[in-house]
Amino acid sequence: MPKETLPGERRVALVPDVVRRLERGHEILIETGAGEAAGIPDGLFTDAGASIGDPWSGDVVLKVAVPGEADIAHLSSETVLIGFLAPLTNGEGIQAIAATGATAFAMEAIPRISRAQSMDALSSQATVAGYRAALIGAQELGRFYPMLMTAAGTIPPAQVLILGAGVAGLQAIATARRLGAVVTAFDVRSAVKEQVQSLGARFLEVEAAADAEAAGGYARELTDEEQEAQRRALEDQIAKSDVVITTALVPGRAAPKLVTAAAVGRMKPGAVIVDLAGEAGGNCELSQPGETIVTDGAVHITAPLNLPSSMAEHASQLYARNVSSLLELMSGEEGALNLDFDDEIIQGACITRGGEIVHEGARQAVGAR
Repeated sequence: MPKETLPGERRVALVPDVVRRLERGHEILIETGAGEAAGIPDGLFTDAGASIGDPWSGDVVLKVAVPGEADIAHLSSETVLIGFLAPLTNGEGIQAIAATGATAFAMEAIPRISRAQSMDALSSQATVAGYRAALIGAQELGRFYPMLMTAAGTIPPAQVLILGAGVAGLQAIATARRLGAVVTAFDVRSAVKEQVQSLGARFLEVEAAADAEAAGGYARELTDEEQEAQRRALEDQIAKSDVVITTALVPGRAAPKLVTAAAVGRMKPGAVIVDLAGEAGGNCELSQPGETIVTDGAVHITAPLNLPSSMAEHASQLYARNVSSLLELMSGEEGALNLDFDDEIIQGACITRGGEIVHEGARQAVGAR
């Protein structure tokens, strides 16, 4: 397991608890200082049974962030690479990985089937992002979240709107509710209504965008007409909200613009927008990825990047368990690597193999360059 080289990436692909489980059938090599940014010194890894050494010499290389040029230079046809690879948007990087001959598996390409739930790194990291987004909203807002009854009078609860009720959105709902806010949520997939209501939030019905669910439980991309009708319907609720948290993403596509500049202009001074789609361009027209801005109307808009990295310890724990589950599927007797490409999970997650790009979405991304 090498040290992450992407600026700002603090997560790590293995943690000591997972090393203990894996080392019974595997030899674990950790690069010096790989876990320091996540609060895991080398000593904890060695105590768990790992060795400090050259991580690129192993049969399997585990990473978190998309590998850069320096990382890819270490790969060979003998390497099995596992990590986030952004196969639908990183055409150049995928081509470079394929050119090394490495067999690469993308954690975000693991099929969303019940047998693969323990490997679902997108969901585990989205849980971290949703939780953190709710806290950022509370921190940026200059008001209380809960209703307070004091001798000086009653403070009404904050109104929080969550756009997108996937894993991140549901965690944001749960966290904002625990903090005492009144929460409303919207999603184009009507199937999530019961989940939203089970967390104590109100589901916002928008007729123009009902039932836009695609394969795998993701939202499909709306037509231009559907998007415009949706934006108009959301404006009134956005204007009434103290905090808006946006989490809407369509795999391989730019994030849909759910919050228009006009909607921001109707929000009250001091209101907050936390845009979790910043890495895909943002759900708010005014978002500046990686920045926090204050509009002329005193609305705070923040679009944090790589939010799970800000909670590196627990994000790493969750990710390491996902990776461990995948490795167990790939391992035969006594820990020997056994890649069964007839297995739906292994086949679906494989991006490059034998010098070729074998994932259809990745091939399309390369062709679109």
